[in-house]
Amino acid sequence: MRRKNKVYFIISEVLLVVITFMMFSPILLAFLMSFMKPAEVFSFPPKIVPSSLYWQNYKEALRLVPLGRMIINSVIVAVFITLGKLVTGILAGYAFSNFNFKGKKIAFSTLFITLFLPAETVMIVPLFLLMKSLGWVNTYLALIIPFTASATNTFLMRQHFKTIPQELSDAARIDGATPMQYLIKVLLPLSKAMIGGAALINFVYAWNMYLWPLVITMEDKMKTAQIGVKMLIDAEAANNWGTIMAGTMIVLAPTLLVFFLIQNLFVKSLVSSGLKG
Repeated sequence: MRRKNKVYFIISEVLLVVITFMMFSPILLAFLMSFMKPAEVFSFPPKIVPSSLYWQNYKEALRLVPLGRMIINSVIVAVFITLGKLVTGILAGYAFSNFNFKGKKIAFSTLFITLFLPAETVMIVPLFLLMKSLGWVNTYLALIIPFTASATNTFLMRQHFKTIPQELSDAARIDGATPMQYLIKVLLPLSKAMIGGAALINFVYAWNMYLWPLVITMEDKMKTAQIGVKMLIDAEAANNWGTIMAGTMIVLAPTLLVFFLIQNLFVKSLVSSGLKG
């Protein structure tokens, strides 16, 4: 049995390595291509490893498109959207899981139905008209405020809070803790993994938004990084893929950094949610 388990373990590890390589191979190829000279990109047979580090691609990408400013815009938008979604999701999820109030089931059912609506496409016209009437077009407010609440976050936090034993709430109430004290001092410390996983998902979602920033921003100084990549592709009429991949890697770097910083919390959130069903 030990030998059989060892064989299964080795096979599973090899499969995981192969799957991981397959998933990251496009990113690795883009990274290597970003250091290739134009002649190497279109060479035949194709070259995988560049002969030297050709940094000119990165300089050219930053020259053609103001990626630095666009990345700053994306960081501001993604951070505030993530914080807003976490705050509203935690408070709403806490209310649905720990309080009884009139119309609770109807409110939650309505909220759940909105999960099936492609909000960014269905609401884009009325949302644009609303932002225009408020005078928020081409501002950070228009990029951030409409996305600071999420039915998905509310649903996930509600389901997570319901897995925490009710005895903790009863004990906190006996000790004289208010509902907000119970949330801050008891529930949030027990929910670090779930919050970390939600933060990563929300950050990546906000970072990758393309349609709404494209519609609501008129000036280059307010555009986000994803629009910058499209502008870079349009600017490179000769299809200099080394420069395009360099710009792509610049835009991709912040999300990879965030992932590696909180990957442990993200994995724990997946494991805990899987175990709790």
